[in-house]
Amino acid sequence: MDKKFCINLKNARKFSGLTQKDVARHLGVVESCYANWEQGRTEPNIEALRQLSHILDISLDELINGETDPL
Repeated sequence: MDKKFCINLKNARKFSGLTQKDVARHLGVVESCYANWEQGRTEPNIEALRQLSHILDISLDELINGETDPL
């Protein structure tokens, strides 16, 4: 798992004011499943990534790659 993604995921969740339990509930997964994504033990599938993007109000590019540079 890409460490950058794990850091971005955790930061986006915290910025949104949500707990791991909150995000897991929105996704319909157990908390440990979500926690494993933040810790880099496992990675979400594409549908979960889309849902995370929506829940955390962040683009997939920012979530995966970090902040984008302005044009």
